[in-house]
Amino acid sequence: MTDWYDDDSFWETFRDSMFNPVRIELARTEVDSLLALLRVSPGAHILDLCCGPGRHSLEFARRGFAVTGVDRTQRYLDEAQSAANSERLAVELVRSDMRDFVRRQSFDAAINIFTSFGFFDDADDDLRVARNVCESLRPGSKFVIDVRGKELVARDFRGRDWHSFDDGTIIMEERRIRDGWSAVESRWVRLRGTQRYESTLTVRLYSGTEIVALLKEAGFGAIATYGNFAGASYDQQAERLIAVATK
Repeated sequence: MTDWYDDDSFWETFRDSMFNPVRIELARTEVDSLLALLRVSPGAHILDLCCGPGRHSLEFARRGFAVTGVDRTQRYLDEAQSAANSERLAVELVRSDMRDFVRRQSFDAAINIFTSFGFFDDADDDLRVARNVCESLRPGSKFVIDVRGKELVARDFRGRDWHSFDDGTIIMEERRIRDGWSAVESRWVRLRGTQRYESTLTVRLYSGTEIVALLKEAGFGAIATYGNFAGASYDQQAERLIAVATK
């Protein structure tokens, strides 16, 4: 049986809801904040791990950075390449499982954002990913990881949501907490006319202290946590769990 994250049909079916025009436009302000967190010099080489259709990779490239975007979904990489070609941007795009990609001391910064972490059944795979990123960074470089923190999921938990779109599509999501708050399982259903697609995905949950401990075990030194990309405190008012780890 194919794991949900290795099912191309999932990423293709829900592409437009995950990467809608509003979210793509947000990449500009998000990159502003990421650059403040990463503290990189012009022309630095940035790794965008799980780059999707390239919304951040392309924005970094527009600003003159060398960018390597890595993703497991070929359709997303093709979309990013087409956009790069149309704008004459130089972006390296690599199809790879995030557990396998590593280039020793090749990057000046790395990002993994939009909850693209914690997909695997074995927690050791998450550690493997973090170690690969650490190995791929040059000394002194920073890694920004963005997830929905366990504390925030508990604070804002909703068992069900649904969204309707102008083209008649309806997407429903049903959630439950698994294994003593170690993961959240979500059943996604997409309805459009007589068409129905359903997938169940599981994402491991990390608290602030847990993500710091994982990054330290992976080899990072100083690690700071924030509640949004602007650098607010990770506290009861946090919007996201943002960890900035320095090699």
